[in-house]
Amino acid sequence: MKRFGGSVLFLDRNDINTDEIIPAKYLTENSKEALKPYILEDLKLPGFDPKRDIPGKGASVTRGNFGCGSSREHAPWVLEANGINLVIAESFARIFRQNMYNCGMIAAELDAEALEGIFKEFAGRETTLRADVEAGVLTFTSAECEARFPFILNGFERALVASGGWVEYAAQQY
Repeated sequence: MKRFGGSVLFLDRNDINTDEIIPAKYLTENSKEALKPYILEDLKLPGFDPKRDIPGKGASVTRGNFGCGSSREHAPWVLEANGINLVIAESFARIFRQNMYNCGMIAAELDAEALEGIFKEFAGRETTLRADVEAGVLTFTSAECEARFPFILNGFERALVASGGWVEYAAQQY
């Protein structure tokens, strides 16, 4: 199974929608890689610059209702093309969350209190995040501290992640 996580991109806002994740004008691109330069280009957050802040990130931590809006699978694709295979939020739009697992990626939910603590302790610092899928543990690490949080994947989500996504899962099962 691949490793999930890496250096963390903190996006401190609720309701980041799929049009902000990948603007609709780029949906005519014919490969995931072609989407790569346009990730989060329309996201408005104080001090955020996607060209500066995203390269090298492997995980993102955000607030509630991440991936709301349209049901396009391009939103997880652009995250994947940029090396982000793990997103932590209080909640996800249902279709976005399933599209993450269909791509073999993880959309893990933590409660608001845990996320508040993570933002207070780790945002603004060089932080790495690792997901131990078998143990169901997220580990945040910075130079100053480390924190662990349990997370839950149901059996089907675990199978999709282990297979590398829906296509690979289906090829193994059918």
